[in-house]
Amino acid sequence: MAELIIPGPAGRIEARYTKPPQEGSPIALILHPHPRAGGTMQDPITIRLFQMFEKRGFGVLRFNTRGVGRSQGVYDQGVGELEDAAYVLDYMENLTESPRFVWCAGYSFGAWITLQLLMRRPEIDGFLAIAPPCNHYDLSFLAPCPASGLILSGDNDKISGPKDVERALTKVRVQKGEVIERDTITGANHFFQGKQDELLAKCETYVDRRLVEDEQKMRLETDTSKKRGMAALPNVTDDDEDEGDIDSED
Repeated sequence: MAELIIPGPAGRIEARYTKPPQEGSPIALILHPHPRAGGTMQDPITIRLFQMFEKRGFGVLRFNTRGVGRSQGVYDQGVGELEDAAYVLDYMENLTESPRFVWCAGYSFGAWITLQLLMRRPEIDGFLAIAPPCNHYDLSFLAPCPASGLILSGDNDKISGPKDVERALTKVRVQKGEVIERDTITGANHFFQGKQDELLAKCETYVDRRLVEDEQKMRLETDTSKKRGMAALPNVTDDDEDEGDIDSED
């Protein structure tokens, strides 16, 4: 893992980065909780999400949004933070040679930024939104949501309660072929105290399943494309080849 200082839109951005193990590996961007509540890239859940993707062979990056840690700038009500996330994803993609899949994962405020980033970046294939603060922010901007992902929270969460999440999701539309899955951890609060292992287990299960499904889907699309290409080739027979030879002699 390397320490990075990225020249961002509001000044330098402090980041931690593990490069992809090989060309074509997937990549993941991890977003931290609310800066005004002490959220940084050193948040335990943020670090564990980073490590989860790292262990699965992803190139992975987490960073401090503007005004946090050694990142320059000041808190910008989510607007500048979304700009930071989009900028860092650009930077990360420039470091990576043809990533196979692109993922984004965020916790709390970072989950809200993650969901907004989906609407800006069609290359994102999957997402994890951990405890999005649905009692503070509306999700109706997901209209329609362009990627499949998992929204996960605790049933004892006072900031992102199950009823708040379900109410927010009633306003969400999803593009054809994409699915937003919803899961709840029994007894977990917003900080997943005593429940982080269960949280990570559910995230791991989802990501592992999606990687298998997306690989199968990619192979199927590649095979279909090849068959269409072969079908489009002209049907050349031996007689056609003979006629061509005679014409060339004339």
